[in-house]
Amino acid sequence: MACPLAQENGFGARVVTSAVFFAVGAGLILHVRRVLLRELRQIRKVAGAAQSVLLRPLPPRIDGLDIAAAQLSADHGASIGGDLYEAIATEHGVRVVMGDVRGHGLGAIGTVAAVLGSFREAAHDEGELGGVLRRLERALARHLCERDRAGHPSSGPGSDSDTAEEFVTVLLLEIRGDGEVHALNCGHPWPYLLTRGRVRPLVRAEPLPPLGPFPLPARLPAESCGRLRPGEGLFLHTDGAEDARDTRGRFFPLLTALTAAVRDGPVVPQAVLRSVLTGLLSHTGGRPADDVALLVLHNDRRPLALKPDRVSQHVPR
Repeated sequence: MACPLAQENGFGARVVTSAVFFAVGAGLILHVRRVLLRELRQIRKVAGAAQSVLLRPLPPRIDGLDIAAAQLSADHGASIGGDLYEAIATEHGVRVVMGDVRGHGLGAIGTVAAVLGSFREAAHDEGELGGVLRRLERALARHLCERDRAGHPSSGPGSDSDTAEEFVTVLLLEIRGDGEVHALNCGHPWPYLLTRGRVRPLVRAEPLPPLGPFPLPARLPAESCGRLRPGEGLFLHTDGAEDARDTRGRFFPLLTALTAAVRDGPVVPQAVLRSVLTGLLSHTGGRPADDVALLVLHNDRRPLALKPDRVSQHVPR
């Protein structure tokens, strides 16, 4: 404004002054835009690192089991939400958890962190699946209590809180070295057993209530689910997969999609996962309304062969 040219009233001076102000303004806007984009990229990088630590990518193979997993968040821009999964090799076998927190998206991440953190310790410490499930129940109760106090500093027994409405569905699996599968289910969909050209529910038993609203029973015997033989697989999922709808309100045909994925070849976890995800995204137009988690296990262990000296004992001379 102190420039002598800006004090002149001629048309040419006004044009030059306007051009100078426009150039300076455009330069400032571009600079601010570059700064904001750089900060946004950094924020996304930090958020992605934090999310990958919370729901860390599973290795492609654990103790003879091939694994593939994926999750879709209902919140735009988030890679995780209210669904959780983990698989850990322990001295008791490979232990797997699949869960679904009430609600979806970023608001459920705190509960996911509490349940997953507890499972990652309890899977190694507890000799029975029932002990693991009780540890998850206690971790959930502590998390909800702490969250309630943080949201309501003066909360007491009669405070207005939605803690009583919170719940988590949980499926625990234990796959032992001989392929024997044991499970505990609290309100979660049962897995599907995958064989070449065939898909069927692993178990048809009635699950326990979800964690949160009701205490666990005094006894927690694990459900015996038979044996996962070499070449067979398991498909674990949250209810967001079966409840996904298209624009006409039709549910996603999960069983049909799984059958098509294993119809013409062996069970390959990555191929099964890719086929189901492609069908799900096509069915929902790329935007599922709820979080979705999928996990595929395939038994690639080789049957134990008898030693030659033992075989010779049964061969007649």
